[in-house]
Amino acid sequence: MAYLDNIHSPADLKKLTISQMKEVASEIRKAVLNRDSLVGGHVGPNLGIVETTLALHVVFDSPTDKIVWDVSHQSYPHKILTGRANGFLTPEGMQHISGYTNPDESDHDFFKVGHTSTSVSLACGLAKARDLKGQTHDVIAVIGDGSLSGGEALEGLSNAAVLGSGIIVIVNDNEMSIAENHGGIYTNLRLLRETNGEAACNMFKAFGFDYHYVADGHDLEAMIRTLQAVKGTQKPVVIHVHTQKGKGYAPAETHREAWHWRVPFHLTDGTPKEQMSGENYNDITYAYLSDKIKKDKTVVAVNAGTPGVFGLDADRRVALGAHFVDVGIAEEHAVAFSSALAKGGCKPIFFVMSSFVQRTYDQLLHDLAINRNPAVIVVAWGGISGADVTHLCTFDIPLISNIPNIVYLAPTTVEEYVAMLDWAVDQKEHPVVIRMPRSVIHEKTAVEKDYSSLNTYRVMQSGTQVALIAAGSFFELGRQVAGELEKQGVIPTLINPRYLTGVDEVLLTALKEKHQVIATLEDGVVAGGFGEKITRFYGADPMKVLNFGAKKEFTDRVAVETLYQRYHLTPELIAADILTALHSK
Repeated sequence: MAYLDNIHSPADLKKLTISQMKEVASEIRKAVLNRDSLVGGHVGPNLGIVETTLALHVVFDSPTDKIVWDVSHQSYPHKILTGRANGFLTPEGMQHISGYTNPDESDHDFFKVGHTSTSVSLACGLAKARDLKGQTHDVIAVIGDGSLSGGEALEGLSNAAVLGSGIIVIVNDNEMSIAENHGGIYTNLRLLRETNGEAACNMFKAFGFDYHYVADGHDLEAMIRTLQAVKGTQKPVVIHVHTQKGKGYAPAETHREAWHWRVPFHLTDGTPKEQMSGENYNDITYAYLSDKIKKDKTVVAVNAGTPGVFGLDADRRVALGAHFVDVGIAEEHAVAFSSALAKGGCKPIFFVMSSFVQRTYDQLLHDLAINRNPAVIVVAWGGISGADVTHLCTFDIPLISNIPNIVYLAPTTVEEYVAMLDWAVDQKEHPVVIRMPRSVIHEKTAVEKDYSSLNTYRVMQSGTQVALIAAGSFFELGRQVAGELEKQGVIPTLINPRYLTGVDEVLLTALKEKHQVIATLEDGVVAGGFGEKITRFYGADPMKVLNFGAKKEFTDRVAVETLYQRYHLTPELIAADILTALHSK
């Protein structure tokens, strides 16, 4: 890398000519592709923002001037230009750089951000702090990839427009969210693109922003001129930039949805280095959904801008037709929308990834649970993982299971999952959430079809001394723990609780007769979770209760194997802890 090897900060970039900067743009794209091809990551958004990022760092003085990146899907070029190129060029460097902005890595990053629609709100706070302290630097929010459809983006824009001082919002319009855009906001963006920014109907001007349009966001000179014109502004300004998602890499330009994020791939043709195959819950869910809709035209699938998480590709979305609704990246709206669909006599199923559930708390409580509307929510990817700190999926059980009126189910097998889903869709008494299992395991015995008798656990193996209550994806771990205990002469009772929202008081009372230790296993944070409900039930009883799950902490790209050791979540460690408790006075 002739230029990147010598760029350690934006100051080095400023020394180059425009012609040389265009070479830097090419090197940045190669670096992005190098990292993504080796470890996976966001491809299309980063390839499309290169020239805009170069212009930002030429015109402004980061980190004195503060650039806030929305979602961080578009932050790779920024990272490369701010002293972190090794995170994209060498395997060693990649281990130390996350896929998101991170103040622990660089003074040029101001927030750990991996969720959508937050940049303008964060920038508003930085601008107000600047004003109160009598400072004069610029504050810039960079937003795109569908983030404008999130409610917080509109809240931020509304506040920024009346802040009474300078703030710059870069709207990176690549005509896409993760998949295609949804919502009236994007109708206006399209109109502005088609009229070269001249349309009288301009939502940004309506808010109160000065507005600039750059038709070709890959024209470096045009980007620099536009940014120089607004540098030091005392007004709220929007710069609407039209870019191409995946710019410079043919597969990413052609298949923009598939190349939003990518597992490791071969650079020559873009094919994955490891082919995913075998039965999976996305296919199982789609098969159920398709069949159900054929029989019942009131069933509708709802998603908030992440259809790929559930395998709902373009062909499947077309096949579902009016029975699939993408509300944009707006999980809050999706919950309220689903609640109202249920109230209106339909049978909505909202599909959401665990780490995005946090954004829905008020709607879960207020719009759904208080009203007891029988909407169904399917939560995917719930569990302990080696994910980035912004995409941890360990908090959904405490969050959801403590809201009154909601029934949170944790199936353990394919058959139980489908049965629970079918019951949830057809019943009319409760809002129901189902935590999609992480491993495809088939049931060897018949499963129940009716789950209306709430909080009744299922005893899978009867024993004495020790009872294992293993929820959802951790039920198989419970089986393995039982095997370890049996090696030591202890035949435990093994229980599938099925319900995460309550306790089976009859069963738990009966366990007192022949058991001295209860161990709960859950694939999530223990604090406030399922297991602590069991601990609270026994209270002052002599029963010893051990809760196994994740510690209440934020982890960042820590290997699952490391976390399992840290949390004592291997069969051997769990069994050892149980035996210690069993034999202690």
